Amino acid sequence: MGDMETKSPIRAVGAKALAAYLQEEIASGRMPDGVKLPAERQLSEQFGASRGAVRRVLQDLKDRGLITQAVGSGTFVRPGAAKTLPAPEIVIDELSATQTSPAELMEARLLIEPLMPRLIARNATSSDFARMTECVERSEAAQTVEEFEHWDGELHRTFALATHNSFFLKILELTNRVREQGEWGRLKRHSLTPERRKEYEAQHRAIVEALRDRDAEKAGEVLTGHLRQIQHNLFGL
Repeated sequence: MGDMETKSPIRAVGAKALAAYLQEEIASGRMPDGVKLPAERQLSEQFGASRGAVRRVLQDLKDRGLITQAVGSGTFVRPGAAKTLPAPEIVIDELSATQTSPAELMEARLLIEPLMPRLIARNATSSDFARMTECVERSEAAQTVEEFEHWDGELHRTFALATHNSFFLKILELTNRVREQGEWGRLKRHSLTPERRKEYEAQHRAIVEALRDRDAEKAGEVLTGHLRQIQHNLFGL
């Protein structure tokens, strides 16, 4: 029965998506040296891959010297792993670095991200919600704008993962690449007052709470309002 499940076409796609995701996260530095990977169960649920398929993906990464595993402790990115991987896709890098401005990014996000709650309400797993909560808590505990911005980006990427639709994940990967530009960081540092940060944090919690309740309409409304406020704070629109 387990072999039949592992060979399922859907689960095979999930394993490939997991392998590509982990390699890109390591290569880009978003999973830096020594960071702990999510548990096998969480990866299995997020990517729709069997536990056996997840183990095979991790074993392959381990054999290639990208990760280390310690019984009872977990799986970690091996120091220097990013240097052994090719740079993330150059096409996406060029788009984010030279063709997409922060203002264009916000326009696109307002069109695309509010579409996600309906899929999240239908497809999200308990692991997806646990990751959302972790991102919210870590963003609230962040000591710097850069750290807050990182976990803010991770939360929105977790929303994309929770749709269990690869299109949204690719879009949010591009979004985060644009956010890594110096111009976005400069705008965010100048606009992110303590009061605005508290508002963002409250909005994040409200979005996650609505998604947990499988209330796609409310989550979409709060998410749209959140994005519109960011756009106004950044550009005065």
